[in-house]
Amino acid sequence: MPARGRRTTRPSGDERQSAILSTTEHILAEGSFDDISIEDIAAGAGISRPTFYFYFASKDEVLLALLDRVITEVEHRVQSLSRDFEADPAGSWQRSIGAFVEVFSEHRAVAAATTTARLRNAEVQTLWSRSLQSWADYSTDVITQELARGAAIPGPSASDLSIALNLMNERVLSATFGGDTPSITEADAVSTLSTIWIRSIYGSDLPLH
Repeated sequence: MPARGRRTTRPSGDERQSAILSTTEHILAEGSFDDISIEDIAAGAGISRPTFYFYFASKDEVLLALLDRVITEVEHRVQSLSRDFEADPAGSWQRSIGAFVEVFSEHRAVAAATTTARLRNAEVQTLWSRSLQSWADYSTDVITQELARGAAIPGPSASDLSIALNLMNERVLSATFGGDTPSITEADAVSTLSTIWIRSIYGSDLPLH
């Protein structure tokens, strides 16, 4: 009686889709989004080109899926951040901005690809804007509270100040992680951005408790 061979485990659809996403993010760390081909992604994921198209219609769809994962992570991070800054305003802002920098750093390849793709793809632009809006809404809530308790100084509306500061974060980090000139070092990013935020909101490096 012939011995029964071991069954080969085939990757599931979810595993193939995950492999496509992971491979694309890995390849993006080595080159630009425009230079990546469907063949590169398929080969890295261990699938054929036709199989790739079973899951995604284009490279842009893969980028949208990657960006959606990043946004989900951003929203979870924002939900977990404290909104009570009274005990330690400076430290709380530094931790919040540190979380922004950390997410940007962990997914810098996706962020860089998004910067290019959103100029031609409205869906990518909409998703990226949603990510920034999460940070802007959070910051607006905190600035509003700090104004209400008399700690923050009067000036632009909480919303306008929040949007301006978050757009600054985005541009500074894009330059830092993209290797642009001029740019600040990654090691200095959190302290530099935090200092600007704190001085803009409180008019001092030592905000009132």
